[in-house]
Amino acid sequence: MPEISINFIAVIVAAAVNIVIGMLWYGPLFGKQWKKLMGFSDTDMKGMKMTPMTAIFGGAVTALIMAFVLAHDAYVWGLFFGASVGSVAFALQLAFWIWLGYIATTQASAFLWEGKSWKLFCLNASCSLVSLTAMSLVLTFLR
Repeated sequence: MPEISINFIAVIVAAAVNIVIGMLWYGPLFGKQWKKLMGFSDTDMKGMKMTPMTAIFGGAVTALIMAFVLAHDAYVWGLFFGASVGSVAFALQLAFWIWLGYIATTQASAFLWEGKSWKLFCLNASCSLVSLTAMSLVLTFLR
């Protein structure tokens, strides 16, 4: 089996894209709706134990891990399935199947077991799909 080759610049760019999408999604685009669905007030947000800088750092670490694993998955899919790794269709399929199989199913537990609303699940899962798709496109074209 050939050695896996991952472009670390592409991983960093994909992670940055993930962070920007998350900031926009849970900020100006759907931040108020998210807070309402979570049952948070502005006071609740200010009283959270984690500081904004700690949360940003943690989000950056998780984004880097996700981008790295996604780059690995893209390589393996291309190797084993003979997919055209540099195509838009490949990037979209990779993102969708990873999202459906791992992310959406994991996020569904909040709806199924934690009593969170269906609307909140849809909001979070949609962000994940958009973010994963953008990351997959970056990794596909910067490979």
